[in-house]
Amino acid sequence: MAELRQLIFFDFEMLCSKNGMMFEDMEAIRLGAVKVDVASGRVSEFDRFIRPQQTSPLSSFCKELTGISDSDLEFADTFPEVFKDFLFWVGGVKKAKFYSWSSSDILRLKADALRHNLPQTTIEKITNRYVDFQAVFTKRASRTSASVEKALSFYGLSFIGEPHHPMYDAYNTLRIYQSFKEKLVKTDLIMVEQFILQEGELPPDDKLNLEIKHVLHEDLAGFYSSINDTLRMKDAWKLIKRTKKLVEKYENILINRSGIFEGELIAAVEELINFYKELQTAYREHCSYTSKIMILHEQMVNPLEKICV
Repeated sequence: MAELRQLIFFDFEMLCSKNGMMFEDMEAIRLGAVKVDVASGRVSEFDRFIRPQQTSPLSSFCKELTGISDSDLEFADTFPEVFKDFLFWVGGVKKAKFYSWSSSDILRLKADALRHNLPQTTIEKITNRYVDFQAVFTKRASRTSASVEKALSFYGLSFIGEPHHPMYDAYNTLRIYQSFKEKLVKTDLIMVEQFILQEGELPPDDKLNLEIKHVLHEDLAGFYSSINDTLRMKDAWKLIKRTKKLVEKYENILINRSGIFEGELIAAVEELINFYKELQTAYREHCSYTSKIMILHEQMVNPLEKICV
């Protein structure tokens, strides 16, 4: 694996219509990106219009949404030409990692590369080094898919630049990434607020772990009281799904990047996750034997009972 030297944040603007379009027809019409030199932290920019194969004028909706006019595209370079210049600007795919806010951008890259018969080896290299940072942020902090503006607001930041300008979208994605990486306590507090308290008011710092343990205790008490020792297989599957939701609510506690979560709380969440893993294993084993019922042994459920006491 080559040494990582640059982070690339990129975004496409695409053909669009008020009535909707097939994704295959939504050709890229602008590519914007920012590059961060890992060693120096220096940020550079890339911004190019792209002339699509479709020759019909842009819809009024698309012009208003993107701020792009037909004259911007009339003499613009084609996708292969812009992509070649983009790769030169990147300065080595093997030494880069690529990010965007939602997977639509990497899907657009793949679709337009196929449309123009570009070498798939390069696209595969980028794909292998690509991260959908919206998905990361959703899983680790926001719980639901947030817009760039919403994600910025979690950190008390405002969008910089023009809306629906891909270079500014990329730059603001970088700002979210930097906040996520550097503001560890704030990120964990966002997670608590969004996942566990469901946007309820955060308690004072010295009461945070106590409040989380209280919410976890209530969740597990209600959950444990509804579990039967003997389950029909379809009810066992429902129990797995219910347990999965609980795990998703609390599993980020274990990551504890900021170190603000206490050991007792972490241990309780570990017990919940262990129960979930054992439940899945037991379910698979019973399915392999074509069992009609599943019995939960005491060793599996006792740790949950202790947390509820």
